[in-house]
Amino acid sequence: MLMNANPDNPIAQGRIAKFREGLEQLGWTDGRNLRIELRWGWPADDANLMRAYATEMVALAPDVVLATTAATLAPLLQATRTIPIVFTIVADPVGAGYVDSLARLGGNATGFTVFDYSISAKWLELLKEIAPMKRAAVLRDPALTLTGGTAQFAAIQAIAPTIGVEVSPVSVRDADQIERHVTAFASTSNGGLIVMGSPLVLFHRDLIITVAARHKLPAVYYESGYVKTGGLLSYGPNFADQYRLAASYVDRVLKGEKPADLPVQAPTKYELVIIASGKFRKGGRDVATRKPFTAVQRVRLLPGKGEPASRKRALRGWWQHHSRSVGSRCLSPAVAPI
Repeated sequence: MLMNANPDNPIAQGRIAKFREGLEQLGWTDGRNLRIELRWGWPADDANLMRAYATEMVALAPDVVLATTAATLAPLLQATRTIPIVFTIVADPVGAGYVDSLARLGGNATGFTVFDYSISAKWLELLKEIAPMKRAAVLRDPALTLTGGTAQFAAIQAIAPTIGVEVSPVSVRDADQIERHVTAFASTSNGGLIVMGSPLVLFHRDLIITVAARHKLPAVYYESGYVKTGGLLSYGPNFADQYRLAASYVDRVLKGEKPADLPVQAPTKYELVIIASGKFRKGGRDVATRKPFTAVQRVRLLPGKGEPASRKRALRGWWQHHSRSVGSRCLSPAVAPI
């Protein structure tokens, strides 16, 4: 396994636990009939480190490698075109050249994609629903142009005029640019922030969340891990579940199937997760249902399905409350209004 995450990150540890759990359900136990070699590629934006670990992994001559995100998949494919690879959380495997197509792969890698590009437009719609926003900045890593970033931004641009929002890209390469560009954007009112995924963004996750909260800038993220560490809102697939599914592909490879015969799978459900202030959550009630909040719950939606008008009203009312306390440190994940 090659992970591009901090080994102390409980979210990453939870994903590995899901993978191990999936393997055990299929009869594979580490130390009994299977040996798992794990490497942590951290910092996540250190390309040289990723290449070194990929070379090390290939030298071990494993039966199969589990790769997390394009940051680990790309160097692994450079190192081997014969060892089977199962990947998770990869944005555009076809566009990046990792596979020939989603159904007919033609190589030694298969796995699970992050999401369809159309979900990017959903991020903008959600921001518009919860805040009186007229401008949106899309925080992105310029390197994303090789892994679907251009198509994702195009989907956001396409829907922006229909909902009355002006969209502008904010390309960042380091912590200083993140701080300066987000602060400059927040100096004008009625703005919102869309954060696209990349190793750079993952490495500077806490900084991005802190800067957005400092300026009371509503921000939407591509996965729930950001909400668990203080981010405002996320919409995307359950990445932990991809590791459980990846275990089934690893099982099939270990039993003799070839990656080229296993189609790349896309998420079938997405989840909306928002954060509530401690005051709003503790003893508070959902602004739509008036039912008390419980510990982390998620709203799961089929791809392409919109939200009912009742939730749109609830989201806007929720932000009116939350915008008064978004700078507070006592924040915790809570159920999104339905």
